Order: sequence, then C-alpha cells, then structure tokens
Amino acid sequence: MPDAIIVEGLVKKYGRLIALDGLDLTVPEGTVTALLGPNGAGKTTTVRVLTTLLTPDSGRATVAGIDVLRQPQRLRAHIGASGQYAAVDEYLTGFENLEMVGRLYHLGVARSKERARELLDRFRLSDAADRPVKGYSGGMRRRLDLAGALVANPPVLFLDEPTTGLDPRARLDLWDVIEELVAGGTTLLLTTQYMEEADRLADAIAVIDHGRVIARGTADELKAMVGGDRIELTVDHVDRLEVARAALAPLAVGEIHLEPGLRRITVPVSDGSQALVDAIGRLSAHEVTIQDVGLRRPSLDDVFLTLTGHDAGELINGDGPGAALEQATEGSR
Repeated sequence: MPDAIIVEGLVKKYGRLIALDGLDLTVPEGTVTALLGPNGAGKTTTVRVLTTLLTPDSGRATVAGIDVLRQPQRLRAHIGASGQYAAVDEYLTGFENLEMVGRLYHLGVARSKERARELLDRFRLSDAADRPVKGYSGGMRRRLDLAGALVANPPVLFLDEPTTGLDPRARLDLWDVIEELVAGGTTLLLTTQYMEEADRLADAIAVIDHGRVIARGTADELKAMVGGDRIELTVDHVDRLEVARAALAPLAVGEIHLEPGLRRITVPVSDGSQALVDAIGRLSAHEVTIQDVGLRRPSLDDVFLTLTGHDAGELINGDGPGAALEQATEGSR
C-alpha cells in the first residue's frame, strides 16, 4: 500500500523553542494515523506544515504525491483540513458557509449549491441548513466545519484535535462521522490528546513529544510497550508499601508506582490474570494485607508517563513544559 503522507526530518523553530525536531512520519493511503501527544509536543505544527500554513526550517514532505514546499498551491486542491476551532462564519447560514467554500474551490455556482446540500444531509444538518450558524451548538459547528473540509472531496484529510471542547454525546457523534469518511477510502491524519479517540479511530498511532515521533504502533501495541495491564491495589498501612513493592518486583515489566497518601501501589505486568493470582500469593506470603485490588488496562497517563516521562494530565491542561511552545506557536498564527 503506497504512502499518502511522507514526512522526513521536519524541523521548525520559534526562536530558541523547537517545535519540530527532525520529525519523521508516514501514513499509508486509505488509513488513519493519529498523532497522540500533549500540548506543545508538535502535533499542530506538523499539521500546519502539511497543510501549507507553515514553512519548516528544514526537511521535506509529500502529501498525495505532491511536494508540500514546492507545490503548495497544487496541494491545497487535494487536501481538506479542520482545526481545533470551527472555522465557520456565524453570520451566514450553514448552507451559505458550504456554498461559499465550494465557490472558493471553483466548483461553479450550481455544483457548489448541490454539494452544500449533499453535505448538510450527510452531517445531519439539513434541518438547520438555513439558520445562521451563530445559533448552532458546539457539536453542530464542528460538524459543519468538517463538512467544509470535504466540499472538494479531498483524498487526504487533516483533523487537528477535532473533538476538543465537545461534550461526550457530541464527541461520539463526530466519531461516527469520521468513521464513515474513513470507510469511504479517505486518508486521515488526526491529532488528539485522547487515547480513547485514537484507540477507536486510528489504524496506527504515533506518539509525539518534543517535536519527534518517539513511538508508533496500534493502541494495543503502545499499551503493551508500557505493560499490557496494571495491577492496582491498596494495602492496610502505608508502612507495608515498600514490603509490597519488593514482593511484586519480579512481576513488574516497568516502573512500580507508589501513592503513599492512598496506600496504593500500581504494578505494570504482561500477563494480567495470571500476574494478579501470583501477586496475591506473593503478598500473602509476605503478610501484606490487601484492602482492595483490581486489574486494569493502561490509561493515557500511563502511556505518557512511561514514554515521555511527563504526566499527561499536567501537559494536556497546559501546565507542563509544552505550554511555552503552545504560546509561541499561537503567537505566530
């Protein structure tokens, strides 16, 4: 299967801040790749370069066989893009927004109107087609923005954190729409902060941090890299945590995490059910009393903590080292 997107050694700097640090990436035709990473990791910068909105300092990239740097005008006719915020005119109706996009793509008056109605039906916006967008909900605006990215039937689509800020119901609705697009053969590069979003939508996930792809694979493969399962248990007294750590160390396939305030210990393991049985036996042999115990899959925070050394919650909320880069890139737009 040929690659619809090829990225080699992209570098982008903002003064002393490095947004992209030799990033390499490929996306096979007709598949979905998710860029997963915290704020400031370089996800949005990557999309902006690939959609001709930013020029990198070095490196090369092709999309749909077109050189991003040498033929930007030609490329724009072959891609669609939807950003973190719905880029729609709230004073126009939904229909007028899509018709305008069609005319900008030189589809002609008749075809622009026809395409607008087709997409309004597809995105379940027909009932609101002739209402000003300022009265739309956040989910409706996001669907309209995505519809706008599809007016010209692009073979390659870029979605930059498309569900950020949406409520759970609206997020699920948009996931359904994206899955329908992919089933139709669209190649998709998706950036997201949500493991569950990447898990559901992506054929492959590329974890990006500090402007580099640091891991790549399916959701299950990435979870396996940080230990396929987690044993999480609470002991009767904080003094028993170190005893529990020593007893469970032979079972661990990664770093054991202690939370003294909660008297809790988390152990990454490779064979969940058998490891749980072994853990209970080992703790019993060391006379450690268990108050609560469970087996769970790795979370987004587990993946980030293991692969990047950062806590995902801090970075996603803009409190980590990536916050400064986000501010720098925002200022350049």
